[in-house]
Amino acid sequence: MNQPVLKAVSITKRFGATTALTHLDLDIRAGEVVALMGANGAGKSTLVKIISGVYGADSGALTLRGEPFAPWSPQQAKRLGVATVHQSTADAVVPTLSIADNLLLDQLCDAATAWRMTPAVRVDAARPLALRVGLEVDLSAPLHTLSLAGQQLVTLARALAGNPSLLILDEPTASLSAPEAERLFALIERLRADGAAILLVSHRLGDLRRIADRVTVMRDGRIVANLRPPIDFDAAVETMIGHALPADRAAPHDSGTSSDVVFSARDLKLTPASIPFDLDVEEGKIVAIAGPIGGGKSRLARVIFGETRAVQGDMQLLGKPWRPRSPADAIRAGVYLAGEDRWRSSLFPDSVPFASIAGTLSFPFLPRWHKGGFVRRETERAAAGEAIAAFGVRCTGPDDRLSRLSGGNQQKVVLARWHAEPSKLLLLDEPFQGVDAGARADIVALLRKRAAGRATLVFVSDLEEAFEIADRVVHFDRGTTLLRAAPADSLSFVALPHS
Repeated sequence: MNQPVLKAVSITKRFGATTALTHLDLDIRAGEVVALMGANGAGKSTLVKIISGVYGADSGALTLRGEPFAPWSPQQAKRLGVATVHQSTADAVVPTLSIADNLLLDQLCDAATAWRMTPAVRVDAARPLALRVGLEVDLSAPLHTLSLAGQQLVTLARALAGNPSLLILDEPTASLSAPEAERLFALIERLRADGAAILLVSHRLGDLRRIADRVTVMRDGRIVANLRPPIDFDAAVETMIGHALPADRAAPHDSGTSSDVVFSARDLKLTPASIPFDLDVEEGKIVAIAGPIGGGKSRLARVIFGETRAVQGDMQLLGKPWRPRSPADAIRAGVYLAGEDRWRSSLFPDSVPFASIAGTLSFPFLPRWHKGGFVRRETERAAAGEAIAAFGVRCTGPDDRLSRLSGGNQQKVVLARWHAEPSKLLLLDEPFQGVDAGARADIVALLRKRAAGRATLVFVSDLEEAFEIADRVVHFDRGTTLLRAAPADSLSFVALPHS
């Protein structure tokens, strides 16, 4: 217990002219959950990638259980006892393989594994891993049949398969429902009791209050504070971002007196088992659709955006029937969706030539911005420059690759993309995912400022976020509206009967 499981001494990392980490020191001990806080771009992801073998440090040293530790790959880091669960599951799973094969992926990629394992044998071998994280599903089914939350549980179960000495969790509850998150916390408590060291990266203060033994705060690539209970989280946030949060950040949005309905739904039924509901969203208003993950919020967003169809009911946009045939149809009509998983819905992999900030912003609007089929780079770069300034994206310029940005700055680019052209209806699914408290306050202020002239629907699972952003909060679960409240009210909802 006296010797740290992991010790980092004077770690420095540069990317060209940018210094991501500067002489950083950190230690994590057995049986301890250390929460790593930091604003977007503070260097958290870089530190995690150095520890997990994605990057090598330019200088400094790591030790693991007292021995020098310099993994050249994530696979080697895992073999030595460091397992990492990243926020994005896209690069960690194979959607076309079965859930069982994804749980056993590390073993199947090991030359020592018997390749003659039958599917039934693989399912039996994977079942204990799945049960450890509470994943009770048909393991022979393809992974893509699982929700995003389920896929994240698969990556967690795989990380735990080798009983790591150090477990790194990067925004582990971002895609989990409240019961799933509670199961995760119970699992973390068991791991802590068994002597595992855990590094938790999260922007959710509720997660940190629930489980952290110590909070380490990063700013500008350095450790600026180490806090032990009782932890003043307001002070921690101010230390993290370097200034106090606005005192009025939870004030209701003042969007004027307009009562023109931009979007309406009548007798809308999302699935055969759900209850029909009505919904109106007025011009200049921000309405939060709040409810648990898996409750149908994202499905409603996809129905409005034309990705899928409702079972029954009618929708109207500006008083006219709204039946989008596809997302492209919706975009042409001024209905935009920033999806829940930014890498699957909005961003391009690094292998794509135009996976820059400028290329990402222009892609949905190519026919409007580039008449005749010729891409005008100056148009893209000018729009990207304006977006970078407006949304406070930390980067070196419009040509930066998205993979080089922190998760929070990637999310800012996604939001900036759907502000590059005026919209009639803006749909934002979990827009604060991976965004720190300071950036969230900035985004809230920006969304309020730009709310005029359109209707905005924000789909969130965090009630604090809902009341921070919205004029009206509609509780949504099991594919229907249940309750509603105004931000000025208390956090108790009032009933909303279906008419």
